[in-house]
Amino acid sequence: MHNAAHELGRAGEAAAAAFLIQQGFEVLFRSYRHGRAEVDLVVCQGRALLVFAEVKARSSSQFGYPETFVSERKKQLFRLAAEQVQLDLDWTGDIRFDILAVTPVANDFRIEHFEDAFY
Repeated sequence: MHNAAHELGRAGEAAAAAFLIQQGFEVLFRSYRHGRAEVDLVVCQGRALLVFAEVKARSSSQFGYPETFVSERKKQLFRLAAEQVQLDLDWTGDIRFDILAVTPVANDFRIEHFEDAFY
């Protein structure tokens, strides 16, 4: 059985994917894993831009904003996974690292999209 935080994370990822699709992105991978690294969403806009998105869902901002919970170690692992995806796809276009901060509101989610959040 999954706990509430896990369920929030899964629902937040689904909401973030739907949000990106509405913005014109195509979802290539969900929960992409490479070794110890995991990328929540890998999306693209044609062959021009590949985006690696970290989704941070929090039930509230009581202990800080969701986007502030991406550690330096997570960023390093993110880059390693990104390198592997680029090799797998033979990607030659631009890449970007984004964060999607997701918080529940009423019967939906508030999603803040931080483009080029880190390198």
